[in-house]
Amino acid sequence: MEIKRSGSRPSAKGPSETFTGSVRIDPLFDSPEPARALGVLVTFDPGARTAWHTHPLGQTLIVTSGCGWTQCWGEPKEEIRPGDVVWCPPGKKHWHGATETTAMSHIAIVEKLHGKAVDWMEKVTHEQYRA
Repeated sequence: MEIKRSGSRPSAKGPSETFTGSVRIDPLFDSPEPARALGVLVTFDPGARTAWHTHPLGQTLIVTSGCGWTQCWGEPKEEIRPGDVVWCPPGKKHWHGATETTAMSHIAIVEKLHGKAVDWMEKVTHEQYRA
């Protein structure tokens, strides 16, 4: 058994290449092989969001605080709130982040396929975000 103590891994700023606005990423776990699961707590300031992206094996989001939005390509934007659990299917292009006025945090859980958990794409435009 291995225990990862809370706060034992440093927080990181969401890179500007893959996020818009102020985003903090707190690592929760990265399972050792042969397991593939990875979990992070992501906190988005108001207006902050991910770029469009996909996950080879899908992604589960568990909203822990605030109010946010998520959207799959070609589908309407959805509001997400604490307690909501969002499943993003494998290969489905999507984004998620805070609303314009309220911060949002979620736990993101993914599995790695051949060491890769995410494929980043173009940034979400202001027009797409506000639509």
